[in-house]
Amino acid sequence: MEKYLLISILIIALTGCNNRQSNSEGSLSIPPNILIVTADDLAYNSVGAFGCKVPGITPNIDKLAEEGIRFTQAHVNTPVCQPCRQSWLTGRFPHNNGAEGFEPIDEDVPTLPELLKSKGYINGILGKEIHHQPRDRFFWDFIPFKTERDSLWRKGHSRNPDLFYRYSKQFFDIAKDQGKPFFLSANSHDPHRPFVGSRSDTLTWGDNMPPVTRQISPDEAEMLGYLPDIENVRKEVAQYYGSVYRCDQNIGAVLKALQESGLEKNTLVIFLSDHGAAFPFSKAQCYLNSSKTPLIVKWPGTITPGSVDSSHFVTGIDLMPTLLKIAGLPLVPKLDGESFLPLLYNKKQKDRDYAYSSFYQIFARVRYTMRCIQNEEFGYIYNFWSDQQLEIRGDATGGLTWRAMIKAAETDPEIAKRVELFKYRVPEEFYHFKEDPDGLINLAGDPAYAHELKKFRKKMLKMMKRYNDPAYEAYRDRDQTGVIGGFMEKQREKAKNTKPVERF
Repeated sequence: MEKYLLISILIIALTGCNNRQSNSEGSLSIPPNILIVTADDLAYNSVGAFGCKVPGITPNIDKLAEEGIRFTQAHVNTPVCQPCRQSWLTGRFPHNNGAEGFEPIDEDVPTLPELLKSKGYINGILGKEIHHQPRDRFFWDFIPFKTERDSLWRKGHSRNPDLFYRYSKQFFDIAKDQGKPFFLSANSHDPHRPFVGSRSDTLTWGDNMPPVTRQISPDEAEMLGYLPDIENVRKEVAQYYGSVYRCDQNIGAVLKALQESGLEKNTLVIFLSDHGAAFPFSKAQCYLNSSKTPLIVKWPGTITPGSVDSSHFVTGIDLMPTLLKIAGLPLVPKLDGESFLPLLYNKKQKDRDYAYSSFYQIFARVRYTMRCIQNEEFGYIYNFWSDQQLEIRGDATGGLTWRAMIKAAETDPEIAKRVELFKYRVPEEFYHFKEDPDGLINLAGDPAYAHELKKFRKKMLKMMKRYNDPAYEAYRDRDQTGVIGGFMEKQREKAKNTKPVERF
């Protein structure tokens, strides 16, 4: 009798396991919880698992990589916060969801939280809630503040690991009590400026000063290769790494709360950054160091721990279709992205050889229209805005680094060239990113690469057409007199008519 009982238990257990599995194109019969944890302005190579050499800089993110799959060719599609994050949760480029700058998406655009709610999910967000507009289109059931003026963004709570733990635990408890699957977007504001230990850090937060959990010395800091290694630049890079470490602790606090909740085994965890660090030649640009992101996915019982995918290009617009598949929901029309679910099963997928990225405007509503296409070897950038008159501005030109570069340019010709390039750019940039990931040598005028450059120009046109990019005709006719100038005039007029959300 005991023998037959044991066999019955085994059959039930195996059947239960099989019912939770899916093929590479399907979804689970019991959809998992979904947790997206993100960093703000984190360079992909500032993570230990992605090659950072600063000892112990990201232990929690590194552990997550050991438990899941790490994508080394992942990119975001728009390297600035709000347009990027809204593209994640709509599966569309900003020019197709209505929010090219810091404005709300169009009212008729479906969002991931909206569709998950229809499936019975409870939705929560920690930090960056103001970068998902209009709020009623994102269907948050849980935002841990009473009024807009108490926002995590305003109070600096999303730089405090203890508060991250408390709010995460609160949300997981609510999900358990309601017996519903959950979707939580937990967003660290680190390592966004102000950096740990900087003068502006103290001035910004006052009585709400987040804890300084680790101060990195300039000697410890690993220099970012696209910046000159001079005193004040190294000093600010060290402050940035202090913020990177606290970001990792924020991520770790959420993961600890998840583990303690007992919900970890049925939770899909995704980690990534919204774009590169807030330095020149990174954030709000279209370089490799702008769009490349340290994407990690953990899915207990499905993904082989410690996996690495180095051959497929995955981008931010692919998140929504992937999660819809996993949740057992149909794909909505007009998605720009494609599900990468097969890759989580270590399968191959076609048409993942390139990443296409776009940039539109900064928070101050100044248009710096750029487009970029990258593959494993090369990267091609077209700067519509570059007329040698307009000078670039934004977060990257704040702080010690840019001022130090300007000062050093007075006596150092090489730094002067970098400053001039960043200020005004040139219309075309072409880099051998596999050998020159920091984009130090523009090959656009090198005859040896003329054939390769021609191929990328053709591919750029195809990608623009594929994504219904409004810059398509201007790029196609770029050599005709007045075309680019006329296009940029319309872009500037469009920017004037956009109303940015309140910046706390």
